[in-house]
This record gives sequence, structure tokens and C-alpha cells, in this order.
Amino acid sequence: MIRVYTDMAADVFHIGHLNLLKKAKAMGDYLIVGVHSDEQIASYKRRPIFSEQDRYEIMRGCRYVDEVIEAAPLVMTKDFLLNNKIDLVVRGDDTSQQHLEQQADPIDMGIMRYVPRTPGISTSDIIDRIVGEYRNE
Repeated sequence: MIRVYTDMAADVFHIGHLNLLKKAKAMGDYLIVGVHSDEQIASYKRRPIFSEQDRYEIMRGCRYVDEVIEAAPLVMTKDFLLNNKIDLVVRGDDTSQQHLEQQADPIDMGIMRYVPRTPGISTSDIIDRIVGEYRNE
């Protein structure tokens, strides 16, 4: 059995998230999704719209997801990967230097895979569109 892992904020769940989960699941037999805590997300992005408990439940409700790791670490260490018996790590190909640092161990272990990001959609774009619509009323 191939155990695949991806992690995300999973805030304002959208088609880009769904596409990542589909692609990750297709690479193995069992998909584990690490969902970051509110505090973790706020440390590098912004305060999430949905609470971490809601985001955990949204992920659990997705048919592609077999397991959710709550408050998943931002940095995927070798110990974390081995302790969770992760065979493959899958992320979108929109990587930054920060992402590469967080993924250093799976890259070194040769288990890191990237899939194309869904163009034209992001949580930040959705938030901006909502805010723009309400400002125009």
C-alpha cells in the first residue's frame, strides 16, 4: 500500500484544493492530509476564515481523504514522515523558497512529487473577490 501525504491550510475549500486531493490520491492507495492550525497559518499568511476544527471536518468529509492529521507541522521532517509511514509527499508546483525549506527532508529522501496547480484560483483571490463585491454594494 502506498501512503501519500499532502498538507494545506484548507481554508475556503475550492476547486484547486479538490484537484490537488484528486491528483494526490491517484498517486497511491491511502491519502493522508495534514491540515495546519489557525496559529500556524497566521504565522506565515493571514488569520484563516474558517476555524481549524471546521477545516479538519471539511477534509474528513472529502471522499479522497482517508486520514487527517490535525495541526500538521509546517516543516515535514524525516521523523514525521517515517512515524506516519508516508511513502510519497505531493504538493502543488507553486513552490517558494519557504516551501522548499519546509520540504527539504522529503526532497532529500526522494519522495517529493509536484503536480500542476489549478490556474486562476486561490483562497486569497476568492477573499479579494468577496470583499470587492461587498464594497461595491
